[in-house]
Amino acid sequence: MCWSLPKGRKRSAVNSLNIADRLSESARRWPKQIAVVQPAGCDSAGVYRYRSWTFAGLEREVNQIAFGLRAWGIEPGKRIVLMVRPSFEFIALTFGLMRAGVVVVLIDPGMGRSNIFQCLEEIDPDGFIAVPIVQAIRVLNRRRFPNAKFNVTVGRRWLWIGAAYDGLLRRGSRAIDTMAANDRTEERLTTSTDAAAIIFTSGSTGPPKGVVYEHGMFDAQVDLLRDFYGIQSGEVDLPGFPLFGLFNAAMGVTTVIPDMDPTKPARVDPVRMLAHMRDWKVTQAFGSPAIWNRIGRHCEATGEKLPSTLRRVLSAGAPVPVHVIERMRRAFSNPEADIHTPYGATESLPVASISGQEVLEQTVPLSRAGKGTCVGRVFAGIEVKIVEIADGPIKAESDLRELPRGEVGEILVRGPSTTREYFRRPDATAAAKVVSDSGRQSSSSFFHRMGDVGYLDDRDRLWFCGRKAHIVETSCSRMFTIPCEAIFNNHPRVFRSALVGVGSKPNQQPVIVVEPDAGQFPKTRADQSRFRDELLELAQGNLLTASIQTVLFHPSLPVDIRHNVKIFREKLGPWAEGELLKAEVAFK
Repeated sequence: MCWSLPKGRKRSAVNSLNIADRLSESARRWPKQIAVVQPAGCDSAGVYRYRSWTFAGLEREVNQIAFGLRAWGIEPGKRIVLMVRPSFEFIALTFGLMRAGVVVVLIDPGMGRSNIFQCLEEIDPDGFIAVPIVQAIRVLNRRRFPNAKFNVTVGRRWLWIGAAYDGLLRRGSRAIDTMAANDRTEERLTTSTDAAAIIFTSGSTGPPKGVVYEHGMFDAQVDLLRDFYGIQSGEVDLPGFPLFGLFNAAMGVTTVIPDMDPTKPARVDPVRMLAHMRDWKVTQAFGSPAIWNRIGRHCEATGEKLPSTLRRVLSAGAPVPVHVIERMRRAFSNPEADIHTPYGATESLPVASISGQEVLEQTVPLSRAGKGTCVGRVFAGIEVKIVEIADGPIKAESDLRELPRGEVGEILVRGPSTTREYFRRPDATAAAKVVSDSGRQSSSSFFHRMGDVGYLDDRDRLWFCGRKAHIVETSCSRMFTIPCEAIFNNHPRVFRSALVGVGSKPNQQPVIVVEPDAGQFPKTRADQSRFRDELLELAQGNLLTASIQTVLFHPSLPVDIRHNVKIFREKLGPWAEGELLKAEVAFK
């Protein structure tokens, strides 16, 4: 039996909407289809065992959670932090909280302890639904969260008294039975503009900020992703990023939860991932470039191919290196399969996308010549503007100066999935949003400043040239990271590089920091000198890099925890300055 809220609910507003209704529709149309699959250990031969839940079963559990929350006294609009491992419970709880009108707070555990506490204190949550270790930390730091009255432990409770997940489900079942017995109906709880979640940015280029997602924005995201990639109900997805499982449930797609730590994608076990793909005839897989780097290298080394059922791989969070695209395309056994890179940000996703085939056949030569990274064509319904770079807030669209095609500027986007504000950060919101001249009061009534620079080419493709915060400003020109670094990355001994500026803008000294490929770090002064001369010769051959005269070598560039790809240039700048000071002292 497929559970749903009692029939006959009144709509409280014309634009009433709850993203969890998408799950209800999936359960109504495909009640017996498997919604979620979860590894449950291996047998003696090392073959995975799994647990599975149908869409009807998932819908039933979501309703129990929603009614349990309401019966407990949690009112719509309350903020509940959800810190549960990727699992069936994670998906059910997210939809259950949203169905109850509760604002789900999602924080990446990989952002570090101090950032996590900063985010939690900023949110001032009304409670935590979390694994035991998180609840233990909450209890020890209870003074930091004075309003956290509603707390549920998912897993075995330790030494404190409080609600448990099973108890929440039982409470919800009783509430549903009582309502049905009394033939009562429930008012719809949310509208399209009500907050559904607060998702924090990674903090890779500044302090993490809570991005407020409305129900209508999530609803638009589902349509944009489904229509652009042609995702069909009945497909099977292996998401290396937990949130993508929520989109799957809303599209009638089966989610296979992988046996991996999502906070450490660079350590994923390719053998396990490939086993899941084969076991469940996976048609789509989603993850960061670090995951596909591991899987592509494994397939190259072993000769193993990806299952023929796999139609598409999506890789997001950071630009996908060309060598990853090449290896993945060689690993496909389905001739029509490809790897796709959607471009966007926590504040606005998706914006554009490009296939691996187009990258290798059309844009790679241009990228290697310093034209930037092509992120593809813009999604239908999303508007992109390239405007003159500005440091301060821009109040209105009329204040923008749009640039001609081919000229690098600041990237602004507008669309139904573009978020409206940061939670309790009016200054950050003012700095990132530009009010539209149309005056429309909707999610499309403003542009979001992506914090990126790039341009549109004559084929309506968007090109990414780096973060605005990473621009190096010399006395002669602005230098953009991605185009400049590409020139040095052409050297066969270079794994990756980072352009940083030493000194104050607009009189910075451009410095290129190079991480050599494995086994290629220069061990002697003579080798280092030869390597540096070869790199500077490359630089002199391109107008973009001709002014760079300083090369430093680094054994392992600092990168973000979440994707293991984004380079922390903020850390490299001070490091480079220190290295130059050491060299100056030694010379004297």
